[in-house]
Amino acid sequence: MESAVTGAIVFDLDGTLVDSAPDIAAAANRMLADYDHPPLSQPLLTSFVGHGIPHVVRRIIDNCEFDPSQHTEMSARMLAHYTACPAALTRPWPGVVPALSALADAGYRMGVCTNKHHGLSLQILEALDLAKFFDIVIGGDSLPCRKPDPAPLLATFSGLEGAGLVYVGDSEVDAATAHSAGMDFALYTKGYRKAPLAALPHRFTFDDFGALPGIVQGLGQPGPPAS
Repeated sequence: MESAVTGAIVFDLDGTLVDSAPDIAAAANRMLADYDHPPLSQPLLTSFVGHGIPHVVRRIIDNCEFDPSQHTEMSARMLAHYTACPAALTRPWPGVVPALSALADAGYRMGVCTNKHHGLSLQILEALDLAKFFDIVIGGDSLPCRKPDPAPLLATFSGLEGAGLVYVGDSEVDAATAHSAGMDFALYTKGYRKAPLAALPHRFTFDDFGALPGIVQGLGQPGPPAS
């Protein structure tokens, strides 16, 4: 017998549920090799993550002084490399699977809202055996707009049973999206965030996914306003 629906939770993907930077960096460097350019460091490429592959390529073009007119071609090449091998090095962050299992067992409905392409997101979730936890996945190409516009996040919550409780993310983009949507935001502090913690509006922070079920279960209790 299924549990009664307790509420709805939405997660970002890259940097929040999974450490995907190694595969993103590998695809970017395979693309650069197509242009006989030396590889860039993973930390630098990780700093470009958050707005999808076209943004990563735009930052690469600026950093490496490519002709901006090559953006469309370079984005297509990087996407092709990434699609061919999106989860060879990508792994869930420690504690993600037990946390998702506990939330599912407690009756929460869950979704993913990411700026990664929808098809790629599904590939990665399936490859890592995470897809079973999520009733809906909205990608960066699912709607005409993408995060930090609130529309993708609101669409994800609308596709889930139960009252929308919290958006879980790791970055400035996620914080801005939750704020614009009027949703509580739980910030995973070990992801790909670049700005100081105090600069991001949030209600909760956590650095261990083992703490997330308790945070979610406490949402019905009075708490501090978003900072």
